[in-house]
Amino acid sequence: MDKREALATVLDELKRLKKEGESDVYLSDESYALLGQLREGSHFLPPDRKALEMGTASPRERMTLDMVMEDASSKQRARATPAPANTSGVPETRPELPAPPVVDLPHGDKASQWEWLRDQVLNNPICVSHVKPGKRVVFGVGSVEAEVFFCGEAPGADEEVQGEPFVGPAGQLLTKIIAAMGFQRSDVYIGNIMNWRPDTGTGFGNRPPTAEEMAFCLPFLKAQIAIVQPKVIVALGATAVRGLQGLDRSPRMGDLRGRWQDYEGTPLMITYHPSYLLRNQTKAKKREVWEDMLLVMEKLSMPISEKQRGYFQ
Repeated sequence: MDKREALATVLDELKRLKKEGESDVYLSDESYALLGQLREGSHFLPPDRKALEMGTASPRERMTLDMVMEDASSKQRARATPAPANTSGVPETRPELPAPPVVDLPHGDKASQWEWLRDQVLNNPICVSHVKPGKRVVFGVGSVEAEVFFCGEAPGADEEVQGEPFVGPAGQLLTKIIAAMGFQRSDVYIGNIMNWRPDTGTGFGNRPPTAEEMAFCLPFLKAQIAIVQPKVIVALGATAVRGLQGLDRSPRMGDLRGRWQDYEGTPLMITYHPSYLLRNQTKAKKREVWEDMLLVMEKLSMPISEKQRGYFQ
């Protein structure tokens, strides 16, 4: 796949984000490098990435979707030529998945059930077949005695390397949120809707899982929840909500976050994915997520200090 095709893929993803109401975008290193090639002869200048991640970028340095899409679209039109034949080896359509697996947990304590399930997932032939060479199937981590189960969406580039959910920039932010609540990462449980990184066909970037992909992996996630038996589940992002609630399409997070829902008898709190905060680094958005975590802490009858109640106000 050449740079023109890769740029078109990135542009399509930006259009999708804009349609969903996003105004700022957090780019993977691969996408950032690709868009950085637009610098020559363009008013678009990629800002310092560290400044973006730390929230210290100036307004001029903020990367807005409109700005990125305007430059990407103009460059793409200027270089438009008939599309070459597909020689990348990536199929034009994704192969169909088999029916979702039936997971019958064996008798035993939580630890032994978790070990059995982990072995089943890491060696599942379908999961393994969707992982690129040198990458790994991703399974949940944390305490099987956890009171809080954080449910994410799908692994990214960092996660498929380490085989653990939430270890990239979004994961580092989640770890800080967990610490602010008074937990250590090892005190909670962290799982994902998906056990492999959905293929974009380009070798870089991320995409939401399809309904078929989620359906295949959901029995593994539900089995983890059945083992842990948490007091509260926190759904991080629209994909997690869609999978846990069995929705046909991604919901509007602004309409759902901060309100208690139910997952098979367990209280379910819906909040933004940490990657959303990386794209929208405003005090108001951080406060919204923190208010959701305060509700979780109250549900668990955890002590909350005045300092904690005042975060991001």
